[in-house]
Amino acid sequence: MTDTVQFLKDNRSWLGAGALLTFLSSFGQTFFISLFSGRIQADFNLSDGDWGLIYAAGTLASAGVMVWAGSLADQYRSRQIGVVVLLGLALACCIMAANTSVGVLVVCVFLLRFFGQGMSSHVAVVAMSRWFVATRGRALAVCTLGFTVGEALFPVVVVALMESVNWRSIWLVAAVIAISGAVVLYRLLGQERHPQQIAEETSTVGMRGRDWTRSDVLRHPLFWLFVPALLGPSAFGTAFFFHQVHFAELKGWSHFALVSLFPIYTFAAVLAMLVSGRALDRYGTSRLLPYYQVPMILAFLLFAIGESWFHLSLGLILMAMMTGANATLPNAFWAEYYGTRFIGSIKAMAAAVMVLGSAIGPGLTGFYIDQGVALTDQYFAISGFFVFTTIGLWLGIRLYQRDLRK
Repeated sequence: MTDTVQFLKDNRSWLGAGALLTFLSSFGQTFFISLFSGRIQADFNLSDGDWGLIYAAGTLASAGVMVWAGSLADQYRSRQIGVVVLLGLALACCIMAANTSVGVLVVCVFLLRFFGQGMSSHVAVVAMSRWFVATRGRALAVCTLGFTVGEALFPVVVVALMESVNWRSIWLVAAVIAISGAVVLYRLLGQERHPQQIAEETSTVGMRGRDWTRSDVLRHPLFWLFVPALLGPSAFGTAFFFHQVHFAELKGWSHFALVSLFPIYTFAAVLAMLVSGRALDRYGTSRLLPYYQVPMILAFLLFAIGESWFHLSLGLILMAMMTGANATLPNAFWAEYYGTRFIGSIKAMAAAVMVLGSAIGPGLTGFYIDQGVALTDQYFAISGFFVFTTIGLWLGIRLYQRDLRK
């Protein structure tokens, strides 16, 4: 405990900057945008499938741009790029507040997903992976606490506010918060070094003692064995939160009653995040990564068959266990297996895959809802998908773990 307190004290500016970025990424995350789904569908006269298609289109565009833009983290300081990203996020919030066109709604989703879910998260995680080596697990865990704080705070606050405040006004408040965050970030990172200087001084090599480039990673089989595991949590975790209003209706619960359980999810995710960070520093990625998506198999089974608050709470806790581990293990995987010299461009590629997943999930599930396939029935298939991802992770690590020692 003492060394953890000292670690937090010694690195408070860097860790605070990372947590701030992940916290503000909330405005582009599905759990936040989906809080407005009912109002957006009503105002724009959209079905579940229509809204899912619009969301998928904007998110897919974000994934495409991320492949290029994410590599900027290898060239510019987090202070510089982070401020630009947060100002872009504020602009996206303003456009969402003012928009009255279905066509522009796609642009709104693109900007929110790109600056929020995409770049805000990416800049934070790349910075932690590069700045910390021996304590990378703990740094990633602390940094990504911002995600869980946002997930705990915003749903209850926003749903309560929408009872008396126009939903568009809430987006204006989000814009003001993002601008304030840009100012704070600039002050926190006043003495940051250039990423290329850090890479030269502290870069660590990956498998076979190499500095892997993005093109090298794309040609390596381990990456493709890992792709389903990248897609799965993003696609179907996103789908769960995206369709939260519809899910509550299927179960016969009020929306507010459903989101009131989200703090349970957040608390469990924080605990899992901190535990996985410590375990990562102690045991390494290879021992933990193959099994971290197993809780998702059970979570979606419970969402499919459960009818009580106990079943839902247990499902949320299980999903949170994976979410917490997902904040540390995959990010450490890229650094450990492929090195940190080109971590920005490599992680950008991984981020694009995850953003792609977050487009596929809502769009696919929304399509099947419109086709008459109940969301709860779809959750059985999603549970089976996570059996597949777990097998792929186990096989990939088993085949290539030995290359870390070469």
